[in-house]
Amino acid sequence: MSETVVRGADGRALSRKGEATRTRLLEAAEHVFGELGYHEASIVKITEAARVGQGTFYNYFTSKKEIFDELVRDLNRRVRHAMKEASSQGETRLQSELLGFRAYFRFTGEHPTLYRIIRQAEFVSPEMLRYHYERLSAGYIEALREASGRGEVNSLDPEALAYALMGMGEMIGMRWILWGEGRPMPPAVLDELARIVRCALEAQE
Repeated sequence: MSETVVRGADGRALSRKGEATRTRLLEAAEHVFGELGYHEASIVKITEAARVGQGTFYNYFTSKKEIFDELVRDLNRRVRHAMKEASSQGETRLQSELLGFRAYFRFTGEHPTLYRIIRQAEFVSPEMLRYHYERLSAGYIEALREASGRGEVNSLDPEALAYALMGMGEMIGMRWILWGEGRPMPPAVLDELARIVRCALEAQE
């Protein structure tokens, strides 16, 4: 499988050093957008946080909107990778679901700004808000459809089920991670979540 080529603002492939600088800018953007919000953020503040010159920014992105959109894509890729890697260790769909939830909570515990950035996208870049949820749900829907076909989970509409489970995970994460001041997800909440997911998924006799 060929690796994705990372390109700068001029379309040219980046060197390894260029990729590292671009990553620093995205990490800085995550911090600045998450802490200040899109409208108070600026390219100057992002470059200051990344410790690069303002002119360097334009080697990688053409505008504040472009780096915001790429930040949404980047966070989306990373959270999907974390969840897929974890859920693939499950022997049943229920186990996979719970492992995926735990991975999601770990990721958002490390990147609580994900919640704020996605909510900003609703007003700043609605197309990226939709992109985020459609990308999150795509593989999820297919996995639930396959599990239903095997008789492993209830024969519910896989798209409705995927969005219901995603919504549950997001709201629980918001309550106990975003509002939890950095504390880990309480074990009792994970236990309750497991019970709810089991009721939703387990195939009825």
